[in-house]
Amino acid sequence: MDVLGWDLPGHGDGEPSGEVFTVEDLGRAVVDLVERHRPGAPFAYAGVSVGGLVGLALATGRSGADDRLTGSAVICSDAKVGTADGWHERAAAVRRDGTCSMVEGSRQRWFAPGFVEREARDTAALLTSLEHADDESYARVCEALAVADLRPWLTKVSVPVLVLGGRHDQVVPPESQERLAAAIPGATLVIAEQSAHLAPAEQPREVAEVLAGWLDEEARS
Repeated sequence: MDVLGWDLPGHGDGEPSGEVFTVEDLGRAVVDLVERHRPGAPFAYAGVSVGGLVGLALATGRSGADDRLTGSAVICSDAKVGTADGWHERAAAVRRDGTCSMVEGSRQRWFAPGFVEREARDTAALLTSLEHADDESYARVCEALAVADLRPWLTKVSVPVLVLGGRHDQVVPPESQERLAAAIPGATLVIAEQSAHLAPAEQPREVAEVLAGWLDEEARS
């Protein structure tokens, strides 16, 4: 199995962007990335948080994946996250004070109780990555989330979807994950009991096993 990773604009290795983009645009960028590496090949997708919304854009057919998408794992995400006002306020705060102003709030929201103390090195690496994200790109991601609402298209999903949430997630709580899974035909729901908003970082083995099992099951069906 080949695994191809990508980063949000201005995050990690992602090229910074000062242009307006949507979650659907990010999905189209994923399709383009796959096409460059494996032209015409089918693919399954997994994404966390904003990346999970991208997975829904792909699964609902709004990003041009067509019949190439074989399944989508939506991790710690939802079809609508937060409020437009909240995201616009965060975009303005980052443009004014930089992504460093987001670090303390993210420390409180991202991790389940005890993780910060138990895994200080991983916590520092994740928060440092946030601090080093491009300010304008981060603001543009916030603005994309402000307008993202895929709820009207969930019943149109025709590919297998895994909804994987964290029991301690304050951003997308378990009840939101349950509603999302219920709205998608045939979706599989898994709640990671010891995770908050970054389940793959907090419980990498558990999440890997869930993903591998789900992919194997869908391949056999």
